[in-house]
Amino acid sequence: MPGEWSVRTYDSIDSTNAEASRLIALGAPMPLLVVAEQQTAGRGRRGRKWVSPFAENLYYSLVLRIDGGMRQLEGLSLLVGLAVMNVLRDMGVQGAGLKWPNDVLVGRQKIAGILLELIGDPADVCHVIIGVGVNVNMRVSTEVDQLWTSVRLQTGAPADRNTIAARISAQLEALLAVHRQEGFLAFQKEWEQGHLWQGAAVKLLSGIETVEGVVLGVDSLGALRLEVNGLEKSFSGGELSLRLRDDS
Repeated sequence: MPGEWSVRTYDSIDSTNAEASRLIALGAPMPLLVVAEQQTAGRGRRGRKWVSPFAENLYYSLVLRIDGGMRQLEGLSLLVGLAVMNVLRDMGVQGAGLKWPNDVLVGRQKIAGILLELIGDPADVCHVIIGVGVNVNMRVSTEVDQLWTSVRLQTGAPADRNTIAARISAQLEALLAVHRQEGFLAFQKEWEQGHLWQGAAVKLLSGIETVEGVVLGVDSLGALRLEVNGLEKSFSGGELSLRLRDDS
């Protein structure tokens, strides 16, 4: 792990993001990394359960202090997805790709997910918790309610979770250093090249509202660009959910 990061490891915990939040409240030194062998109440976006069996997958939460205002948060979840995708490809998961805003897929199967949570005032000084879950050695699960895969299923061999954690940390350290200086714009094209749904006909769900369009890419802030009825529109927000349209 990067030398200046403080690392906390746990055999079993409710959620690495929840523990990270508690450690922020206690004034723990930053940057801070929380990893666990098991989560008993792991969670994903929009309150969904993240299945977290013991010693099979990676449950990882990195806490950063943000004092540069909103600019330091723009496109951050997409940047994290890019880092995870790069590591998985390097480890032999050649089909790994991105789904806006923060999933890593192989085909239509999820292999990793990202959950960002803010503590404090994003316009001033705050902390961001970067939660990453990677399906590493899981081969069977009756609990997961969506299509999924794992590093082991994709490569045919068990993978070392510590190696994956270390490589993700190194990728994040490098990409975040660029992001602090140049923003998400520096990664926009690379992210679009990794986006599996570029050019796809999609449905964007937001509560009871559904927008149908064709994916054009993302903008310099990480917002999704869609062609809707011949017009380009941009969408951003943590509660949005993207689905392939049936005819795409």
